[in-house]
Amino acid sequence: MVSRAFACLVLASAMAWPSAAAAAERAKAQVACAPTGKKLVYECEIVLMGRKSGAPLQGAKLVVGADMPSMPLAHNVRPVTAAPGGKPGMYTATIELEMHGEWALKLDVSGPTRDRLIHKMHFGAAKGATTGHGHHMKK
Repeated sequence: MVSRAFACLVLASAMAWPSAAAAAERAKAQVACAPTGKKLVYECEIVLMGRKSGAPLQGAKLVVGADMPSMPLAHNVRPVTAAPGGKPGMYTATIELEMHGEWALKLDVSGPTRDRLIHKMHFGAAKGATTGHGHHMKK
């Protein structure tokens, strides 16, 4: 015979499953960075969205850091918290690099979902920043 407490636990778990699945959607990001006029300082605009749904990811806490893949542990940027932008799912962050070259931006997302996205970009003196490719790791 099934106990009443066990039956309630099973029912509660079944009711929570759809919302847990929706909250677990992976994130994806579009990143664009532009020079600010100060040497090695870039203003980055990040649009976060659901990987499957494409819906803007609002209400997230986004922390942006960076390091150079070609020189691990030698060159890195202190993480900064991005501010919400003017559109749903948009965030802005100002990063100060140590030198020009390829950098891997680490986007740590928390809030509606928890994820880490890595987005490689090339930052150059004359051309600003060009996007590379990104991937993510579930936190």
